[in-house]
Amino acid sequence: QVQLVESGGGSVQAGGSLTLSCAASGDSIRGACMGWFRQVSGKEREEVATVAGGGTITYTESARGRFTISRVDDKNTLLLQMNNLNAEDTAVYYCAADMTRVWSIECSRRPGDFGVWGQGTQVTVTS
Repeated sequence: QVQLVESGGGSVQAGGSLTLSCAASGDSIRGACMGWFRQVSGKEREEVATVAGGGTITYTESARGRFTISRVDDKNTLLLQMNNLNAEDTAVYYCAADMTRVWSIECSRRPGDFGVWGQGTQVTVTS
Protein backbone atom coordinates (compact mmCIF):
# COMPACT_ATOMS: atom_id res chain seq x y z
CA GLN A 1 0.00 0.00 0.00
CA VAL A 2 1.39 3.36 -1.02
CA GLN A 3 1.69 6.12 1.54
CA LEU A 4 2.20 9.75 0.51
CA VAL A 5 3.71 12.57 2.53
CA GLU A 6 3.75 16.15 1.30
CA SER A 7 6.24 18.82 2.32
CA GLY A 8 7.34 22.25 1.20
CA GLY A 9 4.31 24.32 2.04
CA GLY A 10 4.51 27.59 3.90
CA SER A 11 3.86 31.28 3.71
CA VAL A 12 5.12 33.33 0.78
CA GLN A 13 4.51 36.80 -0.56
CA ALA A 14 2.56 37.32 -3.73
CA GLY A 15 4.80 36.87 -6.73
CA GLY A 16 7.00 34.40 -4.90
CA SER A 17 7.67 30.72 -5.49
CA LEU A 18 7.38 27.43 -3.63
CA THR A 19 8.17 23.85 -4.50
CA LEU A 20 6.00 21.14 -3.00
CA SER A 21 7.32 17.62 -2.67
CA CYS A 22 5.43 14.37 -2.26
CA ALA A 23 7.41 11.40 -1.01
CA ALA A 24 5.92 7.98 -1.64
CA SER A 25 6.67 4.87 0.38
CA GLY A 26 5.37 1.34 0.62
CA ASP A 27 5.31 0.83 -3.14
CA SER A 28 6.62 2.40 -6.28
CA ILE A 29 4.57 5.16 -7.92
CA ARG A 30 6.45 4.70 -11.15
CA GLY A 31 3.93 4.69 -13.97
CA ALA A 32 0.95 5.54 -11.77
CA CYS A 33 -1.32 8.51 -12.34
CA MET A 34 -0.24 11.18 -9.88
CA GLY A 35 -1.82 14.50 -9.09
CA TRP A 36 -1.76 17.63 -7.01
CA PHE A 37 -5.06 18.93 -5.72
CA ARG A 38 -5.95 21.80 -3.43
CA GLN A 39 -8.78 22.70 -1.14
CA VAL A 40 -9.94 25.91 0.48
CA SER A 41 -12.01 25.58 3.63
CA GLY A 42 -15.66 25.34 2.71
CA LYS A 43 -15.00 24.55 -0.93
CA GLU A 44 -14.58 21.34 -2.89
CA ARG A 45 -11.19 19.87 -3.55
CA GLU A 46 -9.98 20.80 -7.02
CA GLU A 47 -7.38 19.60 -9.46
CA VAL A 48 -4.16 21.57 -9.77
CA ALA A 49 -2.15 19.25 -12.03
CA THR A 50 -1.89 15.60 -12.99
CA VAL A 51 0.76 13.52 -14.70
CA ALA A 52 0.11 10.14 -16.27
CA GLY A 53 2.56 7.28 -16.53
CA GLY A 54 2.20 7.63 -20.28
CA GLY A 55 3.35 11.23 -20.04
CA THR A 56 0.22 13.35 -20.46
CA ILE A 57 0.22 16.36 -18.11
CA THR A 58 -2.83 18.45 -17.29
CA TYR A 59 -3.14 21.74 -15.41
CA THR A 60 -6.11 23.63 -14.16
CA GLU A 61 -6.47 26.86 -16.10
CA SER A 62 -5.26 29.08 -13.26
CA ALA A 63 -2.09 27.01 -12.82
CA ARG A 64 -1.10 26.72 -16.46
CA GLY A 65 2.05 28.69 -17.22
CA ARG A 66 2.88 29.19 -13.53
CA PHE A 67 3.03 25.69 -12.05
CA THR A 68 5.06 22.67 -13.17
CA ILE A 69 4.36 19.10 -12.10
CA SER A 70 7.13 16.56 -12.39
CA ARG A 71 8.05 13.14 -11.10
CA VAL A 72 11.43 11.92 -9.90
CA ASP A 73 11.08 8.19 -10.34
CA ASP A 74 14.41 7.18 -8.82
CA LYS A 75 13.36 8.97 -5.63
CA ASN A 76 9.71 7.85 -5.76
CA THR A 77 8.75 11.50 -5.51
CA LEU A 78 6.31 13.92 -7.11
CA LEU A 79 7.04 17.65 -7.28
CA LEU A 80 5.03 20.79 -7.90
CA GLN A 81 7.00 23.93 -8.73
CA MET A 82 4.80 26.99 -8.19
CA ASN A 83 5.83 30.40 -9.49
CA ASN A 84 4.23 33.84 -9.44
CA LEU A 85 1.92 32.85 -6.62
CA ASN A 86 -1.11 34.95 -5.80
CA ALA A 87 -3.66 35.06 -2.99
CA GLU A 88 -6.04 32.78 -4.89
CA ASP A 89 -3.45 30.00 -4.62
CA THR A 90 -3.84 29.92 -0.83
CA ALA A 91 -5.10 26.44 0.08
CA VAL A 92 -4.16 23.08 1.51
CA TYR A 93 -2.35 21.18 -1.22
CA TYR A 94 -2.69 17.40 -1.46
CA CYS A 95 -0.69 14.82 -3.36
CA ALA A 96 -2.66 11.86 -4.68
CA ALA A 97 -2.10 8.62 -6.54
CA ASP A 98 -4.40 6.59 -8.76
CA MET A 99 -2.82 3.15 -8.59
CA THR A 100 -5.52 1.71 -10.86
CA ARG A 101 -4.16 3.64 -13.83
CA VAL A 102 -0.59 2.54 -14.40
CA TRP A 103 1.16 3.52 -17.63
CA SER A 104 -2.07 5.11 -18.82
CA ILE A 105 -2.03 7.72 -21.55
CA GLU A 106 -3.89 10.15 -19.34
CA CYS A 107 -5.26 10.46 -15.83
CA SER A 108 -8.72 11.15 -14.54
CA ARG A 109 -8.96 14.73 -13.32
CA ARG A 110 -11.56 13.92 -10.68
CA PRO A 111 -10.38 13.77 -7.07
CA GLY A 112 -12.72 10.85 -6.40
CA ASP A 113 -10.80 8.65 -8.82
CA PHE A 114 -7.58 8.98 -6.82
CA GLY A 115 -7.47 6.37 -4.07
CA VAL A 116 -4.35 7.34 -2.14
CA TRP A 117 -3.90 10.74 -0.51
CA GLY A 118 -1.33 12.52 1.57
CA GLN A 119 -2.17 14.54 4.65
CA GLY A 120 -1.85 17.88 2.87
CA THR A 121 0.43 20.88 3.23
CA GLN A 122 -0.73 24.46 3.74
CA VAL A 123 0.26 27.13 1.25
CA THR A 124 -0.48 30.72 2.24
CA VAL A 125 0.18 33.61 -0.13
CA THR A 126 0.24 37.06 1.45
CA SER A 127 -0.06 40.39 -0.29
